[in-house]
Amino acid sequence: MSKTAAIGIDLGGTKTEIVLLAPDGAVLLRKRSQTPRAAGYKAMLQQVAQLATMAVAELPPTTGYTIGIGIPGSLDKDTGLVRNANSTCLNNRALQQDLEQLLRHPIRVRNDADCFTLAETRAGAAREYGLVFGVIMGTGCGGGICINGVVREGPHRIAGEWGHFSVNPQGQPCYCGNRGCVETLISGSGVEQAFFLATGQRLAMREIVSRARTGDSACRQQFEQFLDDFGRCLGGVISVLDPDAVVLGGGLSNIDELYCKGIERVRQYAFHSGVTTPILKNVLGGSAGVFGAAWIGQGRENLL
Repeated sequence: MSKTAAIGIDLGGTKTEIVLLAPDGAVLLRKRSQTPRAAGYKAMLQQVAQLATMAVAELPPTTGYTIGIGIPGSLDKDTGLVRNANSTCLNNRALQQDLEQLLRHPIRVRNDADCFTLAETRAGAAREYGLVFGVIMGTGCGGGICINGVVREGPHRIAGEWGHFSVNPQGQPCYCGNRGCVETLISGSGVEQAFFLATGQRLAMREIVSRARTGDSACRQQFEQFLDDFGRCLGGVISVLDPDAVVLGGGLSNIDELYCKGIERVRQYAFHSGVTTPILKNVLGGSAGVFGAAWIGQGRENLL
C-alpha cells in the first residue's frame, strides 16, 4: 500500500479525465471534462492545472501525493518536448515543465496507450495474459505493449505505436507527415474524413455507425471499409508480435461489430490460418487510461 495519494490525468483529444486515489487505493474523486483542444495549448494546460488543483484541495494538508498524466503522444527523451501527439497543439511544447511550474509539484508524463495497457493488464480484461497489445481507438489511434505486467516503452518511447505505420503510401495525409497511416483508417477522425471525401457529407463516427446499421448505403460502405481496415491493421500486428491477448479501448472499442466481423477480418489478414488470439473489450471503460496514469505517477509502471 502506498503512503501517498495519487492523481491521474488522462489528457485525450476529446475528453480530459482526472482521478484521485487515496493512499489505500480508494477512489476519492473522478471528473471528466471536454478537452478544449480547439482553443489551443494554453487552454489545455490551464484545464489540466485546474483539475489537478481541485484534486489536491480534496486532500488533508499533510497527505503527500503524486501526479501522472497520460497524453496522446510522448516526451522526447533529449529535449523533454512533446512529439507525435494527435492533439497537435501539444507538439514541441514543454508540457511537463510547464505543468510543474504551474503546480509546483513533480509530474510524470507517459503515452496514453501505455497508461491504458498497464491498467487493463493489471486490473482489467487482460489480467491473465503475459504479452498484451493494448489498442486505443478514439479521436486518434495508439497502442501499447505490456509484458508480464511491465510496460515496454522502448529506447525511443514509441513501443506499440502502431497508429503511424503507413499501411497505404497513396492514402490520405496524416498529421505525422506520412500518408495512409493506421490512424487515418481506423480512428474516429480518420473514418469521418474518409466519409467526407467519399460523399461530401460531414458526419460524426457514431452517426456513420448508426446509419450503417439501419441500411444507409454510403454509411454501410464506409463502415465495412472500417472493419476491413481494422482486420488488416491488427492482423499485421498479430503477425509481428503474436501477443497472448489484444485489448481494445477508446470510444470505438464500444462498436460491437469489432468483436465479430472485425475478428473475422483479423483472422483473414493475420499470417496464420488458425489465429485464436483473444481480442478483448476493456472492462475499465473509458477510465482505464486515467488509472494507469495515476499508477505511473506513483512509479508503479516498471517500464522496460
